Amino acid sequence: MTATTPVVAVLGTGIMGSAMARSLLRAGLRVHVWNRTREKAEALAGDGAEVAASAEDAVREADVLLTVLNDGAAVESAMDAARPGLRPGQIWLQVSTVGVEATGSLAELAAKWGLVYLDSPVSGTKQPAEQGRLTVLVSGPEPARATVEPVLSAIGQKTVWAGAEPGAATRLKLVTNTWLTTLVGGVAETLNVADGLGVDPRSFLDVVSGGPLDSPYLRAKAEAVLSGDLTPSFALSTALKDTELILAAVRDSGLRLDLLPAAARRSARAVREGHGDEDMIATYFAGQPGAEGAEGHEAG
Repeated sequence: MTATTPVVAVLGTGIMGSAMARSLLRAGLRVHVWNRTREKAEALAGDGAEVAASAEDAVREADVLLTVLNDGAAVESAMDAARPGLRPGQIWLQVSTVGVEATGSLAELAAKWGLVYLDSPVSGTKQPAEQGRLTVLVSGPEPARATVEPVLSAIGQKTVWAGAEPGAATRLKLVTNTWLTTLVGGVAETLNVADGLGVDPRSFLDVVSGGPLDSPYLRAKAEAVLSGDLTPSFALSTALKDTELILAAVRDSGLRLDLLPAAARRSARAVREGHGDEDMIATYFAGQPGAEGAEGHEAG
């Protein structure tokens, strides 16, 4: 294959990985897929993906490796399984959100194995992933850009190059997720207050409609709660993991944060109550009467 038509190996074909693989296939790229639960990878065969029996087989012919897994431990485990099939010079696009510490560890592994490491977390959830409209944040060596451009163009509508050193993109992603976490928490608690005061939440949506307080994200998340459709575009358990990564990254910075620790506690409460596999707006349920630890206006 030429540099403009790389063969891509996708390791991890859950909600995001399968969506990215389909975007790559629509763009005409040859794609090998692997997942520990093989059935999830086999679902992509009808789209034209080549389903590999092992991570090693998936990466052997690939020019670009795309890891789309839940956390740093899962990424390292998958790449360790793939190791016999790796060769020096392959480009590793690590798109999972794994935090600052794990990013450093994975970059060290890449250097040890002779891989070109691109720290490449994505911003976006299920629907933009399915549409190939993610925003990809990338940091890594500039010479790799030409090879990965077809991959980035297939999975995203926008690429933000954050610097040459791995870790810069991850730090930017954590800042972005801080905004996401506080925004979703604000939507959830606003709906809780509406419930507590006996106000129809749709009246609130009418008040802000079309003004500076309105946003598509507010409407999408509010509608998920009001309709009862909590099919995850971004699971609450994953959102909690990401919030904990932010807090870990800034632990020694001297910052005094209030909203993020509260959001983590609230999300953890909702997860314990069985909402972890639902959309992240299910943090709403942590504020309902009868929720674990709820004592009326406990924050007052």
